[in-house]
Amino acid sequence: MYAKAGKMHEARGIFECLPERDVVSCTAIISGYAQLGFDEEALELFRQLQREGMDTNYVTYASLLTAIAGLAALNHGRQVHSHILRRQVPSYVVLQNSLIDMYSKCGRLSYSRRVFDDMLERSVISWNAMLVGYGKHGMGREVVDLFSLMRKENKVKPDGVTLLAVLSGCSHGGLEERGLELFHEMVNGEGKVEPEIEHYGCVVDLLARSGQVEAAFQFIQNMPIEPTAAVWGSLLGACRVHSNVEMGDVVGRKLLEIEPENAGNYVILSNLYASAARWEDVRNLRELMKEKAVIKDPGRSWVDIDQMLHSFHASDRAHPRREEIFAKVRDLSTRLKEAGYVPDLSCVLYDVDDEQKEKILLGHSEKLALAFALIATSEGAPVRVIKNLRICVDCHTFAKLVSKVCWREISIRDKNRFHHMVGGRCSCGDYW
Repeated sequence: MYAKAGKMHEARGIFECLPERDVVSCTAIISGYAQLGFDEEALELFRQLQREGMDTNYVTYASLLTAIAGLAALNHGRQVHSHILRRQVPSYVVLQNSLIDMYSKCGRLSYSRRVFDDMLERSVISWNAMLVGYGKHGMGREVVDLFSLMRKENKVKPDGVTLLAVLSGCSHGGLEERGLELFHEMVNGEGKVEPEIEHYGCVVDLLARSGQVEAAFQFIQNMPIEPTAAVWGSLLGACRVHSNVEMGDVVGRKLLEIEPENAGNYVILSNLYASAARWEDVRNLRELMKEKAVIKDPGRSWVDIDQMLHSFHASDRAHPRREEIFAKVRDLSTRLKEAGYVPDLSCVLYDVDDEQKEKILLGHSEKLALAFALIATSEGAPVRVIKNLRICVDCHTFAKLVSKVCWREISIRDKNRFHHMVGGRCSCGDYW
């Protein structure tokens, strides 16, 4: 009860006072941590309870896999999967769904698909998990093919989440026209799905991604549902990508009215103004942020090296190898500048000089995590970084160039999607 109410401190207090613990109480506390996003706590508690001889069942493992998926801790996920196989835990659909989701969020879609293909029975959640996985990785063609298979088998009826996964997958995969076709098919054809605000948001994204910013704006104006901040935010992001400053100005102002405390909107709008050299507008935005006391959520990035999670905050100096890490970042910056890298100072919303802004950019958590991964892994090994927020434009450019200069395959999972970078190119097509 306390866990589902979001009060984990109280839930943990009662759990610690239990005279006896069984599989249900242990699973309940782990599940509580995992569902609320306290992934590291869930993993650490599971380890502790295992040392104490805790019994487990398929629900325990499903909850644990949710936490591992949140951390994108692939090595831990593999260990848990092996444990499940060794213990011959029955292949319940909910457990297999958790494995699909975990491998997908750890960047191993081939493993997800293997679990999916081996399932004797699939629920709509199984299909949705696989569709979402392909979509987040920008594999639009696979999304369309899997959805076609789902309709062909005709054993499970698509639901609203299916439609959302397909539309999002088409958007991330650059299949704008196919996505729009499917939207009209699914809302007007047989077994139609009633679209909700998230579906309309995907259509806006599909139109805007293809450069039809004006059409996206008109679509929002004609929507039968009141547009949310997320819908307007999708259009603002498109205005940044397509350098439509006039439309971005209108949309950005609208967003600041709806969400005056959301720092992300200020960042995107500031980037847009900076790209058009509208420095007075950039300064006014910074003043507005000060006036409204808007604080950007702290960014956090982490990497899983040898089954140990290394976490970094902006300008973090807590890591035992901090001197090596900062030296590596500076070295990378020098090498990348020779390859054409120009720091995007508009990503810094503090009123300081350019030299200080560049220093702030070099301290971003994803750059620290990337630098550490390069130090801690063998030459040529792929690098995987996880970020809790949307990756900034400067860090995205930085990481792309690192993949080219250092001959490394880099995968960054941010709040929105996966970015697979090879040879200076990203799977997102610089649109996210």
